[in-house]
Amino acid sequence: MAIATSRDRDSGLAASLRSRLDGTVADLAERAPAWLELPMGRKIELAESALEGSLRVADRQVAAALAAKGLEPDSPRAGEDWFAGPYIQVRTLRLLIETLERVDRYGEVRVPARLVRQRANGQVAVRVFPGDHLDGLLYRGFTAEVWMEPGVTRDNLSENVGLVHRQTDAAPGVALVLGAGNVASIPTLDAIHKLYAEGRVTLLKLNPVNEYLGPLIEEAFAGLIEAGFLKLVYGGGAIGSYLCHHDGIDEVHITGSEKTHDLIVFGGGEEGAARKRDNRPLLHKPISSELGNVSPIIVVPGEWSDTDLLFHAENLATQMTQNGGFNCNATKVIVTHRDWPQRRQLLGRLRKVLTRLPPRAAYYPGAEERYERFTAAYPSTERLGARRPGVLPPALAAGVSPNDAGPAFREESFCAFTVETALAGSGAAEFLRLAVDFCNERLHGTLNAGLVVHPRTRRELGGEMERAIEELRYGSIAVNHWPAMSYGLGSTPWGAFPGQPLNDVQSGRGFVHNSWLFERPQKSVVEGPFRILPKPPWFVTHGASDRVGRELTALEGDRSALRLPTILWHALRA
Repeated sequence: MAIATSRDRDSGLAASLRSRLDGTVADLAERAPAWLELPMGRKIELAESALEGSLRVADRQVAAALAAKGLEPDSPRAGEDWFAGPYIQVRTLRLLIETLERVDRYGEVRVPARLVRQRANGQVAVRVFPGDHLDGLLYRGFTAEVWMEPGVTRDNLSENVGLVHRQTDAAPGVALVLGAGNVASIPTLDAIHKLYAEGRVTLLKLNPVNEYLGPLIEEAFAGLIEAGFLKLVYGGGAIGSYLCHHDGIDEVHITGSEKTHDLIVFGGGEEGAARKRDNRPLLHKPISSELGNVSPIIVVPGEWSDTDLLFHAENLATQMTQNGGFNCNATKVIVTHRDWPQRRQLLGRLRKVLTRLPPRAAYYPGAEERYERFTAAYPSTERLGARRPGVLPPALAAGVSPNDAGPAFREESFCAFTVETALAGSGAAEFLRLAVDFCNERLHGTLNAGLVVHPRTRRELGGEMERAIEELRYGSIAVNHWPAMSYGLGSTPWGAFPGQPLNDVQSGRGFVHNSWLFERPQKSVVEGPFRILPKPPWFVTHGASDRVGRELTALEGDRSALRLPTILWHALRA
């Protein structure tokens, strides 16, 4: 039967389409209690089916993404679609299955005591990476912790993990996931989170930008779809709006822009602006969100070698331009020390790296308009490549004042445009304190931030580094590498720093990619070596990242050390 909604009259949708949508929502609502009652063994089987299906469609998924982004099938840039698509999806599913198997065995998610530490301020942190010996071999020197919100202690940690699988009185419900159009793994992993971390059957609406992935998702997730716990719908904003306000939808999750979030929650025009100002939402149901960020990288001054400068020029170039810059975690502001003697050298190396990168198509809607608006706002902008219709070269505006009132600090450009700003400070410690305050107070968003610091400088800083990580109000923080690693590890929750009000949501509320099923994470902290060999395969300058990505994806489906020589062979071909 169809579920009537209060928005039938003004939805602008044909009656036949509304009827089909109503029927889809009703079918999910009917299956919602069964999902909560399903034996854990069967839930694990369905997750394993999704993992196997993801591996089965992986090659076709990457090929479809390359075609949509205007890249050649044999392009080395194919690596980015392996890492941001099948690799992350399969890895997160594998880690989730391991967690579910512990729940099946023990009746709860057991967090080993050896992984838990209490920080000096009393905050509990859990080490979640490396997860096994293969992680340790492939990502030598990398670690990741999840820092919990205040109030979570060693004694009550178990009460704040995997609650949906311990509760006997959990209420069934239907979640609507509004999928993002820029990265292939976002829609599927958002849906998996709603199903397995929150216990909601899920309606996934794909973004028109990447709805070409729909048939592949339907094939990969056929088990969950055929069982009636997951359904897909397609279409534009009118369908999304209709479903958001549908009486049969219990909660909403969106990965997208803050503007779209506010349109859903408060409405548009002057009335919507007034509602937002007064915090009077039109949407009277829970909504979680991941809405992007003006993402900063703080470069702590130190004495760097020529090799260090080149490595981090490639590191920064990757963060700026991977996926054409259409990433919510793309670096938008590089924060340097004004009096660092090697500041100009680093920026010079960065320019050279950016200039050598092949041109990228402006495949995401509105990119060219945003690019022109941001570059026009900053006269110092350098377009490091040829600008042609449909093609956007990387753009860097160096020397922007930290007091700038333009759009770069308050609006995510969502294209390959980045600014550099320099702060004062009598030394590394004072600069670091100023940089943390600048990021917290001047930059819009709370999703992710990074710090780059030489090991010698870090030793000199002592406790200042841990204090900086603590004080940065971001949901993910990475040291020496791209904060996108937190998105991709699967064991680190991904989302904004908690606490933003609905009418000033900035980077959003809630989190996903949470294979440990933590209930109250505050931030994920990923740390890696200052420089690593061989070159990281996610670097845009890596010549065989597509082959490494394919092999690492296969390893996530089959954790055999016999795969390591092939991975190493391709990794060394940087």
